[in-house]
Amino acid sequence: MSLIKALLAEGHEVVAMAPEDAYSGRLVAAGCRFVAVRMEQGTNPFEDLQLTWRLYQKYKQVKPDVVLHYTIKPNIYGAVAAHWAGIPAINNVSGLGTVFITSDYISRIALRLYKFAFRYPAKVFFQNQDDRRLFLRNNLVRTGITEVLPGSGINLQEFVPAAAYKRHEPFVFLMVARVLYDKGVAEFVKASKQVQEKCPGVKCQLLGQVDERSRSGVKRRQLEEWLATGVIEYLGTTDEVAAVVRNADCVVLPSYREGTPRTLLEAAAMAKPLIATNVPGCREVVQQGVNGYLCRVRSAEDLANKMTQMLQLPDEELERMGKASRQLAVTRFDDRIVIRKYLQAIKEVTGL
Repeated sequence: MSLIKALLAEGHEVVAMAPEDAYSGRLVAAGCRFVAVRMEQGTNPFEDLQLTWRLYQKYKQVKPDVVLHYTIKPNIYGAVAAHWAGIPAINNVSGLGTVFITSDYISRIALRLYKFAFRYPAKVFFQNQDDRRLFLRNNLVRTGITEVLPGSGINLQEFVPAAAYKRHEPFVFLMVARVLYDKGVAEFVKASKQVQEKCPGVKCQLLGQVDERSRSGVKRRQLEEWLATGVIEYLGTTDEVAAVVRNADCVVLPSYREGTPRTLLEAAAMAKPLIATNVPGCREVVQQGVNGYLCRVRSAEDLANKMTQMLQLPDEELERMGKASRQLAVTRFDDRIVIRKYLQAIKEVTGL
């Protein structure tokens, strides 16, 4: 939204193209023209071919000067459609999801699709160096068109620290993520149980959307079984994430792989200590011992150890880590950095 507002402020027309949902009206309210396009989840080749054709038709109809793509399907099929339509495209690889986590026939197909489609964009932004190196090592993209962004950036005026540090009683660990196995939800539940056995009364909360259709989605029945144990509290979903983060002492993300996780950026901007896995994306935001702890991926035991360490820190140390988080957000992840890079790239690829 920060980028959209910046483009509008520069006098550009912005057309948002996506499946219609609860957020479509907000894009219109912000000043965009909204064009609905059907986009199914899953990996049906026939459906994906139809999506490419639908995007091509929409691009020919809208006639944009440049298309900005986000997420795997627009990055792949949108890049092909934009090429057919003769429109320059800027792709943003915001995270690789399950494609590079699980090695199976779907991931092998995805690699081939990336290699085919990424011949066409004029520019490809990555959100961390690990993902960029992975694409270059596999010859999926030309070096000259790639650049690394500091994630999607964070609005430092919207996500602000509390006026004064205060430890909550009881201590609150918060995980903000879609309810997917690849986000480390199962590890968070197991670790929370281990921590609460040692330190009864500690609160462990989960905020995020249940997505049963995803390859990695946790079934609602499984979530309800976890909730029945009383180990975690499920907060559902909200558009007021800052209000929930404000009431947490530490934000946790045991994800298997990320681009640059927005949830950690939001928490960092709000001066929260962080715990995350030592994987691409997460380690861009969490510096071991500086603003939080990094734990081993897929290890509930190591996550529990890091959560216990965090619990045992004195208030002064927790406050110091929080201030280090805010400083990192200010110096490296301000969304104005992202906006500047996009405006420059748009100018380069369009000549406008």
